[in-house]
This record gives sequence, structure tokens and C-alpha cells, in this order.
Amino acid sequence: MFYKLITFGCQMNISDSERIATILKKMKYQPILDENKADLILVNACSVRQKAIDRIFGQMKNWQKLKKKNPRLIIALTGCIVKKDKKKFENKIDLIFDIKELPKLKTKIKNLIKDNIKIPRCVQNDNIDYFHIKPEYSSKNVAYAPIMTGCNNFCSYCVVPYTRGREISRPFEEILKEIKNIIKKGYKEICLLGQNVNSYCSNVKCQMSLPTADLPKAEKPKLKINFPKLLKLISKMSGDFQISFFTSHPKDMSDELINVMAKCEKIKKELHLPIQSGDDEILKKMNRKYTVKDYLKLVQKIRKKIPNIFLSTDIIIGFPGETKKQFENTVKLCEKIKFNKAYISQYSPRPETIASKLNDDVSKQEKKIRWEILNELINEK
Repeated sequence: MFYKLITFGCQMNISDSERIATILKKMKYQPILDENKADLILVNACSVRQKAIDRIFGQMKNWQKLKKKNPRLIIALTGCIVKKDKKKFENKIDLIFDIKELPKLKTKIKNLIKDNIKIPRCVQNDNIDYFHIKPEYSSKNVAYAPIMTGCNNFCSYCVVPYTRGREISRPFEEILKEIKNIIKKGYKEICLLGQNVNSYCSNVKCQMSLPTADLPKAEKPKLKINFPKLLKLISKMSGDFQISFFTSHPKDMSDELINVMAKCEKIKKELHLPIQSGDDEILKKMNRKYTVKDYLKLVQKIRKKIPNIFLSTDIIIGFPGETKKQFENTVKLCEKIKFNKAYISQYSPRPETIASKLNDDVSKQEKKIRWEILNELINEK
């Protein structure tokens, strides 16, 4: 049996797909590039951007034709999907499941198969955390290691709290175990993932569970492992590798984290720090919880400690109510900061978010013009 796995979204979705591939491998499914020959088409989707959902809808007619040719074909959908988008797919897709239900995938697929096709036996525990599934790493260079999932920030434009739920940090022992395995496989870069890695916090159940050999003496009594301390623990592991992480929220970028980045040689001197807008009124509407002044001070502090930092960012243009003057404020800020790279997106209303109730009053044409201005300023310099 063959499967075609299609992934949309961020690095977290890529990491989830690596765990999906593990489950399918245990079920004796083999990956295939040609979806025309697939017995299973599984889409790991993302409602964060409308384009991803539109692209999936665009493929529906073709997949329905494939199902007529091959009645055994199963089309499945998972990922960061809001309820409204799920409803659109209900009558067009055989299986929709939450990524947290990944350990139950074998049972779900087996229930869909009506003939005598046998799915090989494999060890399955429907109650385990899907993070316990060892991933089939898709890259030869970078290994992704999720350290948390979900988000508590509720930025007014973002669906993540509604699709992935509230913030949950993985126990640090589990993360260290996964990273040891990554190092053994010879990966040179380990990328720690989370919607907001800066707010990572793992409670230590007892003193005996601390890897005291890896902790400085002054830190042995601590009962919590925050993100800077997690970075220290990982950087003390033996091996030739570098550590990167994604994504940081400016409001949670602590002095402790900046100092750890500056001092630890294994941590790449790269930071993705989304600004989203260079106008205070728009930032307030976005519920970002910092001002332009706050962000500038933070960047100055980071560059003082880490002069060679590679700084990238996210920017949303055409947010509801964004005037030309407010956009110009964003341009001026970008000119001042001189980002090395920017991921610029044109605002699109997302179901269930607070911003979706606002009037999307910036035209598509104007959004495109603003996108081109910023892209040329930052990415094509």
C-alpha cells in the first residue's frame, strides 16, 4: 500500500508529519510521490493562512476523480484546522482527525476499509501522547524537536489557540531523550519548536530526576526548567551540533535568554522575532502586548550582547484599519532595525479570531503594493 503525505504550514506541521510518517511506516504503507498511485492521501493542513485551505479545496476535484478510479483510496485530513474549515471538508474527505489523535490513526483507517485488506499488526497505544512517537526525520540537515504545543497569547488574527489549544510544555526529560537520539543520528542542527518557545517551562517532579551532571551547581536546587535552562542543558550534551529555535514572542524575550544565546557556542546566533507591525495602534488591535518602543529597546539589547545576530521577523500588512500612514510607520521601523529577513503576509480574516469581526477594509491591490514595498526593502536588498 502507498501513501502521499502533503504538508502545509510551519515547521511544527513538518515535525507533525514526521510523526505521521512513523505511524504509516509501522502500518507498512510506503511513501509515493505520484498521488495517482496512492491508496492513502493524507493532508496535514493549516488554517493560519487562507491560501493553504484554498489550495486543498483546489485539489478536491482531482482527488474525487482518483477515488472513482480507485474506490479503496482514502483521503484524510489533520493539522491546525478551525471548526469552520473542518465543516467545509466533512462531506468531501473520508477522515478528519486532530493531530493529538495520531496514536489512533491505525484504528481510524482500519474502520474505513470495507474489504478484506489487511493492515499489518503494529504496537499501538491509543492513549499515548503523540509526542512519544519517534519521528521519521524528513531532512538530512535539520532535525526538528518540538518542546511545546499550543499558545496562550490569543493574538487577534491568529487561530493557533483555537486549533492547537492552550500552551503545554513537554517534560524536559523527554526532550533531552529525543535530542540524544537526534545527536546519535548525526544531525548537525537541532531546531527546537513551539508557538512561543520563550514561555517554555517544565516542572521537575523530584530532585532525583534532574540530570545533575549537566546542571551547574548553582542551578541544581531549581524545581523548574525554563527555556534558557533547557538551552543550557542541551548545549552541554556532547556532540558536534548547533541549536536553533522557532518562534519567540518579543514580550517573553528575557535577559536570561539573551545572555544564554550570547554565551553558548552551540546556539546559532539567529533569532526569529516577529514584530507584525511598526505602529502602536495596530499592535494594540493585534493584541501583541508590546509597543514599538519596547521592541526597539529589545533589539538594541540583543545586538549589544550578540553583535553578529541574524535577525528575522514576521510582518502582517493590510490589517483591518491599517492606514497608509500606519504602514509607513512599519516601513520606517524596518529601515531603522534593518532585519536580515522578513516573512511578510497579506492579512486575511481567519474564522473564530477576534480580528475576523473587524472590517477587512484594505483592498487586495493595496495589500499587494504594501507587500512589494516591504519585500523589496528587506528581502531583495
